[in-house]
Amino acid sequence: MSWIHVQHHMALSPSNPPPPPRLAAAATTNSKSANFSQIPSWVSLKRTSSSSSVKTTPPLQQGRVENLHLVSLSKQAKLKEARVFLEQMDEAGVYVTPHSYESLLETCRNLRSLSDGIYIHDRMRRRTVKNPSGFLENCVLRMYCDCGSLVDAQTVFDEMADRNLGSWVVIMSAYAEAGFLDQSFRLLSDMLGLGIKPTSMIYTGLLKYLVNPSLVEIGRQLHSHVIRSGLGSNVAINTAICNMYVKCGWFEGAKLVFDQMDEKDSVAWTGLMVGYTQAGKPEDALDLFVKMVMEGVELDQYVFSIVLKACAGLEDLNLGRQIHSYIVKLGLETDVSVGTPLVDFYVKCVNFESACRAFERISEPSDVSWSAMICGYSQIGKFDESVKIFKSLRNNSLILNSFIYTSIFQACSALADFNLGAQAHADAVKRSLISHLYGHSALVSMYSKCGRLDYATQAFESIAAPDTVAWTAIISGNAHHGNASEALRLFRRMQDRGVRPNVVTFVAVLTACSHSGLVVEAKNYMDSMHSQYGVDPTIDHYNSMIDIYSRAGLLQEAFELIKSMPFDPDKTSWKCLLGGCWTHKNLELGEIGAANLLQLDPEDTAGYVLLFNLYASTGKWEEAAGVRKTMTEKNLKKELSCSWITVKGKVHRFIVGDKHHPQTKEIYSKLEEFDQTLMNNENGLLTEEDDVSYTFPERKQQLVVHSERLAMAFGLISTPTNTPIIIFKNLRACKDCHEFAKHLSDITGRRIVVRDACRFHHFQSGQCSCNDYW
Repeated sequence: MSWIHVQHHMALSPSNPPPPPRLAAAATTNSKSANFSQIPSWVSLKRTSSSSSVKTTPPLQQGRVENLHLVSLSKQAKLKEARVFLEQMDEAGVYVTPHSYESLLETCRNLRSLSDGIYIHDRMRRRTVKNPSGFLENCVLRMYCDCGSLVDAQTVFDEMADRNLGSWVVIMSAYAEAGFLDQSFRLLSDMLGLGIKPTSMIYTGLLKYLVNPSLVEIGRQLHSHVIRSGLGSNVAINTAICNMYVKCGWFEGAKLVFDQMDEKDSVAWTGLMVGYTQAGKPEDALDLFVKMVMEGVELDQYVFSIVLKACAGLEDLNLGRQIHSYIVKLGLETDVSVGTPLVDFYVKCVNFESACRAFERISEPSDVSWSAMICGYSQIGKFDESVKIFKSLRNNSLILNSFIYTSIFQACSALADFNLGAQAHADAVKRSLISHLYGHSALVSMYSKCGRLDYATQAFESIAAPDTVAWTAIISGNAHHGNASEALRLFRRMQDRGVRPNVVTFVAVLTACSHSGLVVEAKNYMDSMHSQYGVDPTIDHYNSMIDIYSRAGLLQEAFELIKSMPFDPDKTSWKCLLGGCWTHKNLELGEIGAANLLQLDPEDTAGYVLLFNLYASTGKWEEAAGVRKTMTEKNLKKELSCSWITVKGKVHRFIVGDKHHPQTKEIYSKLEEFDQTLMNNENGLLTEEDDVSYTFPERKQQLVVHSERLAMAFGLISTPTNTPIIIFKNLRACKDCHEFAKHLSDITGRRIVVRDACRFHHFQSGQCSCNDYW
């Protein structure tokens, strides 16, 4: 529902009826001009020698100051003190005005204090107000409704001597809001039976609670009754009916009502547009916008926010630009309610340059505007920029929202920045700005990707009712940390809780199986996806199975799956097969895999490295030399290997052979302690860190300075001996460095965690969590 629509209904809402003239005008006038905070709380009405003079005062003038003090206590939400003061007023025989009761009942409503409301109502009946006005009875009725006591509300309603339309609206709306629509419509029937003609407020008050497809038939009946009652041309009611049909998913009915309206206000137009957009019908929303322009309907900021959302849904950059031009022509570009949707539109259309220009035009950006920019930077991979904006907002005490924190959690995941992520988490907790499910799920992913699966588990267990995204995040986290048994246990627990897995969940489950060699289990999960869960496998699932077969040495099964799957194999399909062929030295299938991979991507450096290693490991040195020659001729530039470690909040990055670090001398000195371990490999295979122009002896020397080894050495000299060394790497770890890390963990007694491009490796006491299966 649009905010215009909400405002419209708020104006007609049963909980906000136009108040009738106040009773006890003198008390009201005085309360409006009084400064309640100036009346001291120690005012007492204990009997004094002057009490007799009080009793001779005319009723409406009696206790003016006392009633002002009672209203003051009520306005300050001091109901306990108000009750004590009421008792003192009773003892002194001071009259309590209807306005005082109204104020007390309103405070009980606002605080949802049923016990105080019952006390005030009981005292009102027993002490002073024998025949309360209809207005005061409505105050009591609203109090019981807002405090959730519909039984008491019904009793009051049944006993009311002077019901007015406001009374019917209050009780009917209360039942509808609580979900008891049958009671609301029973009251409507009673009302009609008494010959009371419902007003537009009655109908709109009921229509706004018909919000799902199961209620569309009731909506049709109410629509029919509106027509029979002669209110079929009422703009407010027709707009409410149109919105009701939209929310119930019956767009044909909504469009029919809309087209038959002789007079359409902006609420009617925007309500239908919002409905189309939310229902995934952006084309219909845009058609409606074109009609608005052609009919000369005045366009406001909200209309443009809706139509830009529709354009974003279609990713129609050209149409969005035309609408942007129209916005500029109307001079609305600087308005935050238009500028922010513009930024969001360009971000979703992956035109970040235009998004930045639109943002700069906003005169006073809101938290939503900043959130759109943070999301945009993250979307194009500029996570550092997202973090920079976030820090600036915090340092300048600007308003933040839960979406910003969720985006920052995601940025910290990509950057593997545990320190900033933990700080942002603490800050979000302090501000109560962790989005339910989305924020918590982002936290689970962030902590697991930062190497802290223990924190990720805590974040997950703190979610009261995890949804599919949250379950998938924790399953994926355990899978990438090599905890296959825990990942599959969580998957079973997810099923027991009745949460349905989606396509991403099964990728996580198959990843867990792949990293632990669980071939039979993986095949069972793959076979059950459609039959048991209604999830159609994608090429990602097939590639996961190809990888599982290839790692396990079932290369013929992997090849047959590539040929039989309902998708054309992509680079990943052939690369998984080629990797398995190298590991298990199957030259025949390896050559087939390499040929197909390099046909799809002749510049894939990893494919050449795998093929070279396959030839070298099977003694085909001439063929291996040919691969190296091809790579040299193509001048292939591999992605530069980089490893990094965070110490005392500062990130230290290393590349192969790096000598730029201030502590280079100490780092290399530490590596020399393990010189024999570094130089004992004779296999002569290439890794993704190697330069193909090196000869084998040169490569041996190069192994000493692989980036993760430099990071490990720095971790040894820079962190306490009782803490783990956590290292991140942008490429897959090579076998030599993997063996080195195992050896290092054994002789130093340190726990070493390395996250490479594929997974986490936890090294301890000479063993790795992957069991050398990666």
